[in-house]
Amino acid sequence: MKGPLFYAKILLFGEYGIIKDSKGLAIPYNCYKGALKSASNLSGEAKKSNENLIKLYDYLKNTPTDLVSFNFNVFKEDIDSGMYFDSSIPQGYGVGSSGALVASIYDQYAEDKITILENLTRDKLLKLKDIFSLMESFFHGKSSGLDPLNSYLSLPILINSKTNIEPAGIPSQKEGKGAVFLLDSEQVGETEPMVNIFMNKMKNEGFRKMLNEEFAIYTDACIDNFLHGNVSSLLGNVKKLSKLVLANFKPMIPSAFHKIWEQGIQTNDYYLKLCGSGGGGYILGFAQDYDKAKVSLKKYKLELVYRF
Repeated sequence: MKGPLFYAKILLFGEYGIIKDSKGLAIPYNCYKGALKSASNLSGEAKKSNENLIKLYDYLKNTPTDLVSFNFNVFKEDIDSGMYFDSSIPQGYGVGSSGALVASIYDQYAEDKITILENLTRDKLLKLKDIFSLMESFFHGKSSGLDPLNSYLSLPILINSKTNIEPAGIPSQKEGKGAVFLLDSEQVGETEPMVNIFMNKMKNEGFRKMLNEEFAIYTDACIDNFLHGNVSSLLGNVKKLSKLVLANFKPMIPSAFHKIWEQGIQTNDYYLKLCGSGGGGYILGFAQDYDKAKVSLKKYKLELVYRF
């Protein structure tokens, strides 16, 4: 067997804010992908993946829900026949490795599935998001369902609120000097501990106020700027966001990167922000002049995501 490909995703804006119902913008990232495959002799990563699928199967089978039903007989037969998820998506990097796996399982085994070919009304999108939230909770304890949704649809998704999501048209890439890029921290991050830190911070009234009055406003402005191709305003708002994250989300930024985060804000060569929950994995960067940013960050591995 060989299933269709599902891609990684990047949450450009909205990390943590979407947990509290503010806006977010996620885009597919086609450099990394995964697909269900099977082999008779499993070893290494494939064997580990197969064992993980057994656990996912048990979890789904024992989680009562009216949202979705699966063909568990075929699912189990395929696992027993050596099915695994063959993926180039790095795990613990904030680019949706578990999301792509969840999307592939839904695509292969869900009964009466909502397909990407039908008219995707808001209700259908929300139902898919709820299904994916339930499925991905197996990996993270709590999931918004957005990573698998993005991977399943392979479309940019604009999150207006928990009950209002829509496919978004993003401006086509231009051959400009500016860029969105990924910086590899070369550390694996875990989502659950980071989300727990955030939830504890939410008990603090000052933190909640900052989130509602500054973080959400800058995030919404960045999304609006990005969707309308307003680069100069975008970079100004990303800088404000970068400062705010450094001041309020320090535990989510690996300590080795506090200094270069600050350096970007001071020199304006680049601005850094969290990619997903942080704690390791990728850090997202924005630069008006990508070549200049590459010189400033020459010690680090960078990957280009989007040109403007």
